[in-house]
Amino acid sequence: MSDALIFAFGKDPAPVYNLSPEEALACLGGKGKGLIDMHALSLPVPPGFILSTTVCRSYFAEKFTLTKAVQDLIPSYISGIESVTGKTFGCRTHPLLVSVRSGAPVSMPGMMDTILNLGLNDETLEGLAAQSGDRRFAYDCYRRFIQMYAVVVMGVPDHLFEQYLTIYKSAKAIEQDRDLLETDLAEIVAHYKDIVLDHTGYAFPQDVHHQLLTAIKAVFESWMSARAQVYRRIHGISPDMGTAVVVQAMVFGNAQGESGTGVAFTRDPSTGVAELTGEFLMNAQGEDVVAGIRTPQSLSKAPNSMEAVMPHLYADLKALGLKLENHFKDMQDIEFTVEKGRLWILQTRQGKRSAKAALKIAVDMTESGLITEDEALLMVDPSCLTQLLHPTVDMRLAPVSLCKGLPASPGAASGRVVFTAEAAVKQAELGLDVILVRTETSPEDIEGIHASRGILTSRGGMTSHAAVVARGMGKACVCGATEVIIDRDHQSFTVGDETVREGDEITIIGQTGEVHLGRIPTLEPELSDEFHVFMTWADRARRMKVRANAETPEDLASALRFGAEGVGLCRTEHMFLEKKRLYAIRRLILARDVEDRKKCLEDLLTFQREDFIPLFKLMGPRPITVRLLDPPLHEFLPRKEEDIVKFAEESKLPLDELRDRIRDLHEVNPMLGHRGCRVAITFPEIYETQIQALLEALLRVEHAEGFSVALEIMVPFIATEQEMLLLKASITRITEKVYKELGQPLSFTLGTMIELPRAALLADKIAPHVDFFSFGTNDLTQTTMGLSRDDAATFFAKYNEKGIFKEDPFATLDQEGVGALIKMAVQKGRAVKPTLKLGICGEHGGDPKSIDFFESCGLDYVSCSPYRVPIARLAAAQATLRSGRTIVRAEIPQKILKRKKG
Repeated sequence: MSDALIFAFGKDPAPVYNLSPEEALACLGGKGKGLIDMHALSLPVPPGFILSTTVCRSYFAEKFTLTKAVQDLIPSYISGIESVTGKTFGCRTHPLLVSVRSGAPVSMPGMMDTILNLGLNDETLEGLAAQSGDRRFAYDCYRRFIQMYAVVVMGVPDHLFEQYLTIYKSAKAIEQDRDLLETDLAEIVAHYKDIVLDHTGYAFPQDVHHQLLTAIKAVFESWMSARAQVYRRIHGISPDMGTAVVVQAMVFGNAQGESGTGVAFTRDPSTGVAELTGEFLMNAQGEDVVAGIRTPQSLSKAPNSMEAVMPHLYADLKALGLKLENHFKDMQDIEFTVEKGRLWILQTRQGKRSAKAALKIAVDMTESGLITEDEALLMVDPSCLTQLLHPTVDMRLAPVSLCKGLPASPGAASGRVVFTAEAAVKQAELGLDVILVRTETSPEDIEGIHASRGILTSRGGMTSHAAVVARGMGKACVCGATEVIIDRDHQSFTVGDETVREGDEITIIGQTGEVHLGRIPTLEPELSDEFHVFMTWADRARRMKVRANAETPEDLASALRFGAEGVGLCRTEHMFLEKKRLYAIRRLILARDVEDRKKCLEDLLTFQREDFIPLFKLMGPRPITVRLLDPPLHEFLPRKEEDIVKFAEESKLPLDELRDRIRDLHEVNPMLGHRGCRVAITFPEIYETQIQALLEALLRVEHAEGFSVALEIMVPFIATEQEMLLLKASITRITEKVYKELGQPLSFTLGTMIELPRAALLADKIAPHVDFFSFGTNDLTQTTMGLSRDDAATFFAKYNEKGIFKEDPFATLDQEGVGALIKMAVQKGRAVKPTLKLGICGEHGGDPKSIDFFESCGLDYVSCSPYRVPIARLAAAQATLRSGRTIVRAEIPQKILKRKKG
């Protein structure tokens, strides 16, 4: 990367900077790189210079100080702008005015500060008036500058200026800013300066060089503003990259004559259709469009559009847009200004777009020959695909949000608030949409979750019970909404002064974590032809397989519809949560004697066999990994007093004895207690019954359907080689018994979850006894980092602010710590068993950043919740492309190639 601190543009011939595109973006920011590229293309760009992200990082490292080297360089770069424009900074007769804008390597719209018209003071005001021949225009620029500079640099509250302007216009019966006369503006300027003096104790600065240095500092500091930090945290943007600052000669959309400003997209950002779209305002500066000072006009197809008012300039803008799109090979978001009939381009960047538009743009550009399939795959953010799979809301109809939690499961849902699973079921049976609101959910809530349109919890993180179950079911879920205070006694919750009662309607938006009062209409997803073509390209490009976590026919059908190639995690404990099965497993756990336990095991055998048969039929020959019982036994037992009493009556167990037994089984730290393989060692009959059910279901399906089921049986929570040996012997024994009874051998593979650090460290001891490892990264993260995935959300925000955790380790894998254990387990396991199959079945299996890491480790597959399968398919393709691996690609099926055009 270049060691230069400042980069100039706009002076011919264009300087040549020896930076790769990636280095240019990191050094100059998106705005700066775009300006340099546009100048090299000979587009009409006002001259300026860019203070690099290196300067930003140095500014913070030097405790909010611009180094002497940078300060000494700035005057010479100002001189460069002066030589191009013929104007002089601070000159009384021909003043140069500049804008000071932020420009990070990653677009963060509206998060950082901008100052326009810098260089104005009481003297240069007169020069601007004489130069333009319009004193009203000069005063308009001055009042705008005073307000922006005072707010951004001097910390004066913006509302002080807005309140005064509103009162002034009301007194004069003035409706629009553009109707203010020169005398009005002169009076406003004088009062604005008084506001500055009264609030700060200092007069508004007249030294233009002081204005410039302080403005540059303030824009750098806006990188660390509260809103910018929140935006970065939400979008996973590193604070270390910093922002560049662009200083650029002003052009004036609020000048006399044919002047205005606007924003244009080279394609429709909602649909992806290849047509110039956007908005335009006559007699305005850029902030007028952003702030909505007046209602802007469309660029085309309207009576007052730019195309109608300035047809020649509209044609020029359209041609420039096409040129930029062809150069950058992507849809562009262009900011432009027209000054007295001359078109200027102020910025171009990759345009933000909906998922639907992203796919259409990628496919259309590929089919036109502008980009390759691989380039198309790399230009779409995998996470955006979730918009296509879940219901969405029209945010234009959304009121201000009531509160915000964690975006735990995508989609949007509206419904009546209920506070219990039972209420959810009853309301749903009446045909009503409900939102289940809980402090946190438990396995007992499964029927209520299933009956609800969405789930809202005040506690829990991205991999809490509610989040995981909701994602698997494709239901909207917002977790960890700590502002929600639930009052179960009064069947209500409060957020601040707002009270929401049972039966009131709310809307939750899983993509953003927002909670809104009232019902907002939702739109059902519809997969386009472009989606199917694009995902076929992704499947051709990727190396890793993509499976789904599923244990019901409904979840499995969704997963297969979204392109899953197998099941990487079938959680048998989820099968026990239906009312009859839950009763049976409780009876088994609480059985008082062998005969009672034997009867319960017969029920369990019947239930499990019935559970596996439809799954095997749906799967066909695809692999399905069935995890044997994992949770602590006490999780299945009733907790509430009314449930305990009800179970005692149904089971005819003495109430006191039942309470004692529940108390005996209670664990202080159940996640590290009597669970997984530990239950199988103390109660071997549970696993034995599950194995028998699996094999009997396997035989029935293979006889009836005529195909071999690729069954993979997985033992959870292994920590020692001895545990694996003991359980393998037990599984072998019950397998031989079943083979003998059925009269036919059946094949399956045996593996284990690596979810404890000790198992990863001793993977070479465990690997010889199994056929596969599946990394359970949810628990591996908990046990490695000493964090509870349900409770850590309460302090994650502070950790993010302090840079301890840049990302939620339960959403994106901690590659340094947890990742090091995975790499070690992969290397050790395959060193002793080269044929060892390796996968991951934690929630990280649907996270694009984590998938990049899994590709680098050489895993065979990732597995995730059904609605994240398309995300994983694309992320795996991108990971393969970035790794440089060569894949032998299958031909695209003709039915995909012959898609409908439209």
